[in-house]
Amino acid sequence: MNAPLLLHVYPTFNVGGAQVRFAAIANRFGARWRHAVVSLDGGDTCLERIAPEVPLEMLPSPTRKGESLPRAMVNIGRLLHRLKPDLLVTSNWGSIEWALARLAMPGLPHIHTEDGFGPEEAGGQFPRRMMMRRIALRRSTVVLPSTILLRAARETWHLPPSRLHHIPNGLDLARFNPEGQAADLGLPGDGPVIGTVAALRVEKNLGRLLRAAALLRREGLAFRLVIFGDGSERPKLEALARELDLGASVRFAGHLTDPAAAYRAMDLFVLSSDTEQMPFSVLEAMASGLPIASTDAGDIRAMLSAENQPHIAAKDDTALAAAMRPLLQDATLRARLGLANHAKAHRDYDQEAMFQAHAALIERACRHRTPRTGTVSSMVWR
Repeated sequence: MNAPLLLHVYPTFNVGGAQVRFAAIANRFGARWRHAVVSLDGGDTCLERIAPEVPLEMLPSPTRKGESLPRAMVNIGRLLHRLKPDLLVTSNWGSIEWALARLAMPGLPHIHTEDGFGPEEAGGQFPRRMMMRRIALRRSTVVLPSTILLRAARETWHLPPSRLHHIPNGLDLARFNPEGQAADLGLPGDGPVIGTVAALRVEKNLGRLLRAAALLRREGLAFRLVIFGDGSERPKLEALARELDLGASVRFAGHLTDPAAAYRAMDLFVLSSDTEQMPFSVLEAMASGLPIASTDAGDIRAMLSAENQPHIAAKDDTALAAAMRPLLQDATLRARLGLANHAKAHRDYDQEAMFQAHAALIERACRHRTPRTGTVSSMVWR
């Protein structure tokens, strides 16, 4: 008998928090489930994080950007009827059309995970989107990694509390640790290494980090800055770094192949985002024993150790620079906060609890699936 088939829909399957979490869960359970993944923009860089023993197939999106909602519903429905998955798993607002299409198939279980909002909703949710989530998700199992999102699902989307599940993100603590080989960043100059790991998108506001770094540079502070990640904002950010005269002290390192080694090469991790929920990069930095300067976004304040709290800043260039300054000036302070963050990561964010919570929801959903008819013979599983 075939393992249950899970159909996952992502706005993109490039590396990001939601995709990294899925890869970790899939790798943990191996062949327990089969996975089909639709990446709506065709991105697939997260495939490199999937273990060879995981049965997974990428499927082309049946929808095109800009097509009408009725046409998208028809095309999604055709794929669902042909594939006959045991469970539909959608991610974030970008896949909400699939949640809507599933309403016409009440026998198909559905899990939706919401990880946060894009830059267009950084200042507040759109009423139309709140209503759409209320309609599309009212009969779905909804997973929220942050307390802020859980509150939004209850109080603004008005989803049934019994449908909501708060599952904090977890981490491979054995992999992300202060010991082991550090990456050779090849950064010239002196001073502590400031690092960040982020998709180079508008809502991550890496420009704020560059401007804060320029303020500190003008004060005479020595440091080196490395930005790991890629995305549409990279050309603008590189131009801004030149405009701010940061010179060789800043490096855009691009796609991250060994994140654990990269964190070990840092002295300070900085998050400059306008909007977050429970970012994996912060968990990885904590587990790696790093002090953190961050904007006050999402669940950051709840995530960091109490000792690190004074280095959470308003979403402002000057405030972020002020949060970074003492950490650049005091190696003893960096070490103390790094130890406190490391301890909190080990106390609260072991990935096994996350794995088991997600697995329980998947197994429960598959048990309640209306029996399928037919098989998917056209797919070749790895």
